[in-house]
Amino acid sequence: MGVARKALLLSAVCAVAGAAVSVYAQQKPSSGPIARYDMRAGTISGMGSMGAGSMRGMMFGGGRSNNAQHELLLRLGSSSAPAKGAPKADHFMPPVAKLGKSVALVTPREEREATDELPQKPKGRILVYWGCGATAPKGQPVVIDLSKLAAGQVPPGLWTSAIARDLGPTINNSRTFGRWPAEDGKYAKPDSSLIGAHRIAGNYSPEISFTLTKDFMAALNSSTRTQAGGATVLSWTGIPDATGYLAFLFGGRQGADGEMTDMVMWSSSSTRQFGGGLADWLSPSQVAGLVRDKTVMAPSTTSCLIPAEVKRDAPDFRFGTLTAFGPEENFAYPPRPASASTPWNLEWTARIRHRSMTSWMEAQGMSMGGMGNSSSEGQSAPQQKCKPKGGFGGLLGGVMGSSGC
Repeated sequence: MGVARKALLLSAVCAVAGAAVSVYAQQKPSSGPIARYDMRAGTISGMGSMGAGSMRGMMFGGGRSNNAQHELLLRLGSSSAPAKGAPKADHFMPPVAKLGKSVALVTPREEREATDELPQKPKGRILVYWGCGATAPKGQPVVIDLSKLAAGQVPPGLWTSAIARDLGPTINNSRTFGRWPAEDGKYAKPDSSLIGAHRIAGNYSPEISFTLTKDFMAALNSSTRTQAGGATVLSWTGIPDATGYLAFLFGGRQGADGEMTDMVMWSSSSTRQFGGGLADWLSPSQVAGLVRDKTVMAPSTTSCLIPAEVKRDAPDFRFGTLTAFGPEENFAYPPRPASASTPWNLEWTARIRHRSMTSWMEAQGMSMGGMGNSSSEGQSAPQQKCKPKGGFGGLLGGVMGSSGC
């Protein structure tokens, strides 16, 4: 079979598979899927795009970074046990991915579930603001007095329960599970691309094949400036394929001993939503509903006013993120039968979600657009045998995912 004919056949199979997913909600399969595959493709700019060397350079005389990095998270879950031996699965990439012939999906012994956590626990209060505007509306902030809570208790109502996390396959919802990145030293590169044919083969799932037409999203470029009244103008250049935007900021006030006394949290959401699924990759249909209820800003939005009270109550440290949710591609095999009376024994499904994220920080008179490392969900940072520092160092460590030692 010629190359052109093979490509035509593969495209036809993927088109039919995509059509099957569009009717998945209308008619559930008689059995399966045996395997579920999940890809998450992210673009990171601002602070998250910089390495430790760049972070030190910025803190001690360096400038801001305009670099953009790519992140790729792969998860395979199956209802089958390995055919023989230990679990083994590989994702074979197109050459433009620049990740070699394949990457190995590793089966971990355990996996830490994603949870919402404060970057550092303040001694006093958490002041909660939300919505875009020059000043906070009546009824804000909501004040959470930590002294009135039991030690270690999560403040009730702080994190959203309206948007649930959806990590796809996990070690807990799969008989056999594999993920990447792993300990192979491979990571998506700034010039990696996803366009082309992908194949996943292993000893605990059917072979999965699909062709991607959506690439990593463009990098977000944002800026902030303070108005005369104290409000902060957050503005950004809109990017193609964005389905909506969400901004988040936290900051604090330090006491005489350097420990944080009050923490401020703000979200662009008009419905006071923090964390949960909003910290995840969301599908276009989910985002469309969140845009309608003003939890997420519309894809045409390019600016938001952060109320003056946020900076007033967090004068010592402010860290912000802006997320652009993106497109999704879905595949399934085999396609739904033409006749509803014919059993539909689904072998596998695959979905690929996209987002782009940038971040910035203002602290002690400094304005920084890039610092630190991003962390992949499901991976634990190495344990450090030292006591976390308090004050600015501890908070910075919390932002960057380290202990602040």
